[in-house]
Amino acid sequence: MALFKRDRSPDRSGRKAFNALPMRSRAITFYAEDGDSWPHFESMVRELTGTHGRDVCYLTSSDDDPILADRDPLLHAFPIGDGAGRSFFFKSMQAGIVVATVPRLGVSQLPRSQYAPSLGMEYVHVFHSMASTHMIYDADGFDRYDTVLCVGPYMVEEIRRREEVHGLPAKELVLHGYGRLDSILEAQAAAEPGRRDDRTVVLIAPSWGPTCIFETCGAELVGHLLDAGYEVIARPHPMTRKHSPRGIADLEQRFGGLDRFTLDLDIAGQASLHRSDVMVSDWSGAALEYAFGLERPVLFVDVPRKVNNADWAGLGIEPFEASIRADIGRIVDAGDLARAPAVIAELMDDRAGFVDAIRSARTTNIAHVGTSGGVAAELIAAKADAFLERLDDR
Repeated sequence: MALFKRDRSPDRSGRKAFNALPMRSRAITFYAEDGDSWPHFESMVRELTGTHGRDVCYLTSSDDDPILADRDPLLHAFPIGDGAGRSFFFKSMQAGIVVATVPRLGVSQLPRSQYAPSLGMEYVHVFHSMASTHMIYDADGFDRYDTVLCVGPYMVEEIRRREEVHGLPAKELVLHGYGRLDSILEAQAAAEPGRRDDRTVVLIAPSWGPTCIFETCGAELVGHLLDAGYEVIARPHPMTRKHSPRGIADLEQRFGGLDRFTLDLDIAGQASLHRSDVMVSDWSGAALEYAFGLERPVLFVDVPRKVNNADWAGLGIEPFEASIRADIGRIVDAGDLARAPAVIAELMDDRAGFVDAIRSARTTNIAHVGTSGGVAAELIAAKADAFLERLDDR
């Protein structure tokens, strides 16, 4: 038995390696909570290292984040861990433009740097969902960012209303779009036409939490769909796997041996999205990605709303994920799941009509479709240039 336990924590060495870089190399720094963050950063990072030829630092709290093996010579990835060590690291960080998808920047778990005022550091938020800003997120989710890259005009309206109601200073709000949507559209355009057979494939991809599908009625729903002859792909949210693994284990136990049932745990992948004909969801942002990216309809199971801000109605704005439902699909009550197969059949019969409705809704509500990565990269590069100029003038 070893007398001393070897330090196997790569986060310390990652933080040390980042801090050892010249300040100019830290002018653009991304932070990812986990490996699932990359699809939301990829297009802008590739534009920065490619089109703009910029060095980019990429900090991740996942020791097995695939980005750590990336071979882009201008992309410098470091594992930094989480917990108290990450909090101290962020509080003492010296960088330029810090880009993150994490809500509630500035709290003790993820503080702004004490050097931000003196260095002129700026924090830029990138959304990892197209859902509205004021219901599924904590009320103060974006208050402490300097710049927020908004998916569409509805987010600008929501954030400005909150600033007005609560007397908050105005942030820089930029119409950006949504990088993951662009990647889905790109993959769909490149996909080979044709299908394996005529069987309808239903993808169940809900949100997570005590009221969501896989935590409440997932097995019942899957059973009804399989009984109706559909092929079913269950795609649970990573947080469901973390906090409610029992629901997933029940699915595996009941349906794992059936050839028309698949459990897809690759949340960052897109294969099951492209293979399916219709999605079943609840309040998940994945439903918006699916509809706007593949132009296919969604059946919404009407479980209770996912609410992390009890005062969301005080802004007087219906959340986008609620108001858009009728345009991109249909709704079935959670207590009437036996109707789900019939409603899916209706959706399939009216696919052409939904394509037109979805395209119209996408054009109206989502900014810079297909070009969001370039928009973000240009903004971040300009901010980095301004930071470097201030650095040179010191």
